[in-house]
Amino acid sequence: MKIIAIILVFGIIVFVHELGHFLFAKLNKIKVLEFAIGMGPAIVKWGKHETKYALRVLPIGGYCMMEGEDEESDDPRSFSNKSCLARLSVLFAGPFFNFVLAFILGVIICHFCYIDPADISGVVEGSGAAEAGLEAGDVIVKLDGKRIYNFRELQYHLIAGKEGAPVKVTFERDGERQTVTVVPKKDEESGRYIFGVYSNYRAAKNFGEELKYGLLEGRLQIKATLLSLKMLFTGGASMNDLMGPVGIGNYMSDVIDEAEKEGGFSSVVLNILNFCILISANLGVMNLLPIPALDGGRILFILVEMISGKKIPKEKEALVNMIGFVLLMILVVFVFFNDIRKVFF
Repeated sequence: MKIIAIILVFGIIVFVHELGHFLFAKLNKIKVLEFAIGMGPAIVKWGKHETKYALRVLPIGGYCMMEGEDEESDDPRSFSNKSCLARLSVLFAGPFFNFVLAFILGVIICHFCYIDPADISGVVEGSGAAEAGLEAGDVIVKLDGKRIYNFRELQYHLIAGKEGAPVKVTFERDGERQTVTVVPKKDEESGRYIFGVYSNYRAAKNFGEELKYGLLEGRLQIKATLLSLKMLFTGGASMNDLMGPVGIGNYMSDVIDEAEKEGGFSSVVLNILNFCILISANLGVMNLLPIPALDGGRILFILVEMISGKKIPKEKEALVNMIGFVLLMILVVFVFFNDIRKVFF
């Protein structure tokens, strides 16, 4: 049952991404040759008209194959013969649909579960926050000058910064904004630096709050993805920390087991929805990176074309995308075996 749930999570997220490309291709009258979910050999194929549909055996991806996407074509309905704006809209639609999915699922979670505004419910005695004068009822607005909305952003901010470094906290109290400097203190038992405040998540007061914090939930996961990428390049994380479908599936399995013990079916569903938001936001962000073979790489080629006024020859673009694809496959293989090692050894 857990395996089915995990496969469904990946399948739905990939389906939504490719659906974005598909719908905007149709909207721009681009000829779609195949719409597939999964990779590898086809389990089932159907479609009698110009577009073929397929469900393939490996639930690790999918694609929307368009005429003239990777090769020259004389067909006026080919991807390469459409305007720059039309092509940009098709490429951006996939990640955008992932962000929309994260927002919708965020609203569902905010409706049935909780929201986490950056309100302080209590302050730990003797902590850096207490010494700086923070009190229960204060609302954190900024951390080191950066606007925050969710209480969890406090933890992300501490992870991204230097351990124990002072943090400038702007907060609201009785309608007035104040700024203080908090120096996190090291907890001897855990070895971690503690800020010293906590918050009690609460139910949304109305549908407006559900919409607001549903949107902020998606924003939070996008921010977490960007933070992870930053840490990968700055040394805060290593290649060994990368996790692929196997690792994510194993982690999901553990969380589902724990949720089933503590809260039953409803808790399992909410945890799965949380994973959907996280993975959907990740997929959206990763696909917008300017890496050849990804949507972001293709978008970069079109932006260069718009600036220079000249189309990049298809054979050169195809070569760069092929090199990018090979490098991505090498990374996928590395992550796959790294997941296997961490799960089974």
